[in-house]
Amino acid sequence: MKAVSTGRQRAVAKALSTLLPQAPYADIEAIRTAANDRKLRGLPPSVAVWLATVAYVRHAHTDYDDLLAEGYDRDSARYFVVDQINEVLTRWRATRLLDPEDMETEDA
Repeated sequence: MKAVSTGRQRAVAKALSTLLPQAPYADIEAIRTAANDRKLRGLPPSVAVWLATVAYVRHAHTDYDDLLAEGYDRDSARYFVVDQINEVLTRWRATRLLDPEDMETEDA
């Protein structure tokens, strides 16, 4: 497994503090880990942080997994949790919200 470079770590940290200035530490650390995962490491840090944030909030702070368990397909479940995701992002004073029309996020 290739280690994450110090430059990458700094860039991810900067992107996190810019995107999510009021997010709780535990949530930031989970997002940081996901943004540095090998699946996202080839992306620019700001993009990796955004994708990791949306996926993390979707799974940790919404009914997404419950909807999947009830038989909804991924696209439908994602549609139904957009407002929940944006509520969390708003609480964290995020500089960006999820656009319901732009559902091109990774599927972690």
